[in-house]
Amino acid sequence: MLKTLVISFFVLGCGSLAAQSPIDSLNSVLATAEGEQKVKTLNELFRAYQNADPVTALGYTREALNLAMEIEDKKGMAASYNNLGVSYRQQGAIDKALSYYINSLKLYEELDNKEGIATLKNNIATIYSIKKDFGLAVNYLEQSYALFTQLQDKAKIVGSMNNLGNLNSELQLFEKAMRYYSEAYQLAQQEGIKFADPLSNLGNIYFKQGNYQRAVDFYNKALEIERENDNRLAMLGILTNIGATYTKAKLPAKAIEYLNEAEKLAEELQAFSYLPSILRSRADILYQQGKSKDAYETILKYDSLREKIFGEESTKKIAQMELALNFSEKERELQLLQKEGKIQSLELRNSRLFIVMIILGGLMLIGGINLYYMSNKKKLL
Repeated sequence: MLKTLVISFFVLGCGSLAAQSPIDSLNSVLATAEGEQKVKTLNELFRAYQNADPVTALGYTREALNLAMEIEDKKGMAASYNNLGVSYRQQGAIDKALSYYINSLKLYEELDNKEGIATLKNNIATIYSIKKDFGLAVNYLEQSYALFTQLQDKAKIVGSMNNLGNLNSELQLFEKAMRYYSEAYQLAQQEGIKFADPLSNLGNIYFKQGNYQRAVDFYNKALEIERENDNRLAMLGILTNIGATYTKAKLPAKAIEYLNEAEKLAEELQAFSYLPSILRSRADILYQQGKSKDAYETILKYDSLREKIFGEESTKKIAQMELALNFSEKERELQLLQKEGKIQSLELRNSRLFIVMIILGGLMLIGGINLYYMSNKKKLL
């Protein structure tokens, strides 16, 4: 079963999207960074880890959001909300992702940050594309493309052209989609950008058309680029697609080779949403080999795993992400409350001390009066 790629989303840090510092360098900066610089570095670490280690990446952007909220860094908050949207989008929680994207967009609009606005409109278009609301998807995508063209951001223009291709592919307008993909890839080459998505998406179209050899050719070109980029998440998608393509072409040995690599990578990345597609291809191979019983058992595993990942288990995983994020925020609120509580406690202690001093003063005054009275009484006697 083909793992279809939809509109690509963009990750936006506090700085330029194109510049990706090495992880060691970012960690070195993080060790001494403070305030907005620390927020920026944490979000850049999210980008650096996003494709190779999504779980670690999520931790960095949570930390960035907490700090940005604490110091009222709107730009950092906007970038963090976008990154959280990307994380939820990858988990399949598209409504939650949309909520974070909208929060990010509002902040970028307040800041009049055109790059941020363009990026978020693109990302919102990804959600509406998944929801099959193509009218809204086209609207947001065209606005995003216009802004990137105005900004002359070549990398983002390439991405937007690729996304317009994806949208046309969803609408079964394959010739128009292929033109966008070809133009996106050509522009990427002219600008020296290693961008594999247009090639992978061309492979998707040839797969849908039953031209499996052409599909594999484009997938392999895309895979080569993503290996160079060390984009392991993209590699996983392409490996799964190649395995599915060889399965459809009834070349089981080649299919199993790619499916095995994809399954290993899915486990390493904890990208379990790819596993049902891998199992489905394995079931098809077993059926082709006349192993009907094994094929049936594999299909049962496929159904069970798909339900766990996209049903109850997915809900739990998303809930855990929410809980961790809320816990961090509540912990920060508790620290503030404790700080305020200490102040209130000090004020109360001072008030009590003042009252005690008044009482003691009163007692001393009464004692003095009594002493004076007793002295005068003795003299009279």
